[in-house]
Amino acid sequence: MIRCIRHVAAFSLLLLLALLANAARVQVLHSAEYDANPANRRAAIARWGQPRGDIWAGGERLTGSVDTGEGLRYERTYPDGELYAPVTGYASQLYGTTMLEDTEDAALSGRDTRLAPLPLWGELTRSLQPGGQVHTTIEPAAQRAGYAGLRGRKGAVVALEPSTGRILALVSSPSYDPGLLSGNSARVKTAWRRLLADPRQPLLNRAIRQTYPPGSTFKIVTAAAALDTGVVTDIDAPTRTPSPYNLVGTRHLLRNESAGCADAPLREAFAVSCNTVFAKLGATVGTPEMARTAAAFGFDDEGPRIPSPALGSVFGDTMDAAQVALSSIGQFDTRATPLQMASVAATVANGGIRMRPYLVDEITDGDGDVVARGRPEPLGGPVVPGYVARLLQQMMVDTVTGGTATRAAIPGALVGGKTGTAQHGVDNSRKPYAWFVSWAQAPDDSLPAVAVAVVVEDAEARRSDISGGGSAAPIARAVMEAALS
Repeated sequence: MIRCIRHVAAFSLLLLLALLANAARVQVLHSAEYDANPANRRAAIARWGQPRGDIWAGGERLTGSVDTGEGLRYERTYPDGELYAPVTGYASQLYGTTMLEDTEDAALSGRDTRLAPLPLWGELTRSLQPGGQVHTTIEPAAQRAGYAGLRGRKGAVVALEPSTGRILALVSSPSYDPGLLSGNSARVKTAWRRLLADPRQPLLNRAIRQTYPPGSTFKIVTAAAALDTGVVTDIDAPTRTPSPYNLVGTRHLLRNESAGCADAPLREAFAVSCNTVFAKLGATVGTPEMARTAAAFGFDDEGPRIPSPALGSVFGDTMDAAQVALSSIGQFDTRATPLQMASVAATVANGGIRMRPYLVDEITDGDGDVVARGRPEPLGGPVVPGYVARLLQQMMVDTVTGGTATRAAIPGALVGGKTGTAQHGVDNSRKPYAWFVSWAQAPDDSLPAVAVAVVVEDAEARRSDISGGGSAAPIARAVMEAALS
């Protein structure tokens, strides 16, 4: 009898050990597999079981959470959804996260170990802390000015603080309301399909995820290359440029929209945007040096993370003389995001020092203590020497005071700018993109406080008016005024 009891006990022990081994296999060895299984709703229930932390701009709350009382309890809300969608992105129970809702998801959802008073204990228990607060660098007045200026037209506005790289405005138009995608109902699925089918692509963040031919705004880079390499030593000396200009190795004659470009000095050619002068300068500087200068300004790189990834801008390094001439006036294969062109203007305004653009000022925990902070970071050494940057600043100011950018002038402030008209479409048949890049310095400041890039895709103006800054320059002026005030 005792022997039988021993056998039963031993067998029971083996069964118990087998159960423990299987539990360990499921909970340890295959935990990641079960966590990732779409049928496992525990992670989603925990994720949406508490309010997310909020995203802020200048003391304004850009996001919120509402208690639905359902299984996925809290849904995201956006008080000014369309205005700030390029900054916040969306946090959807069905379609995931984008922009800051994505890159700062660990902090906003409470999973970031920096939010826990005992990080190791939080790791072991996998417990969620209250969501952290993400404070952005956005200035609401500048954001509103850019959004209002576009008036729903396709385009984008980016404003930077030149000395730090802080992003003061990040506008993409047309926009969308992220709140439409927050929940998991049929209404959300309908909104998603409608947004995807919209030919105007409201989900596209044109400020950082769309590249355009930069047109004449790229002449800032070409002028920098010509001055830095010594091709031009005096901005008031004749450039010996014919008008029209025969592109080297071709029969194509390049013409100007402005009069008086024949043999124009660099200062005058910059102010009235002479294509012939800058095409000849680009060909004279040559592809290697043009490519080097463009790369120093941020072209031909993978694109910055702000922290959301931005598309890289393109200049290229394998072009013949005619191609580099066209690229030097922002055509051919040259492409840039609005963020990149804002960085070009900011670099000039900052004396030739390019700063890394960033969007997150600081992250705080539930008690308001700072757990992470954004810091200014120079991207390498000077892009151009200080004297070249000062000459570029002077030419940009001349363009506003007496050139093609007079509509950007702000009474009492020092403003530098450059207009641009970017041809596109087969045989340049489509309406040109209107560009404007600029910077502004308040009367009592020692440094420019803001640099702006504006692109308008469907500019409702005559072509000559677009070239004169009729579509984009007034938007940039409004953004600069808001930032200065």
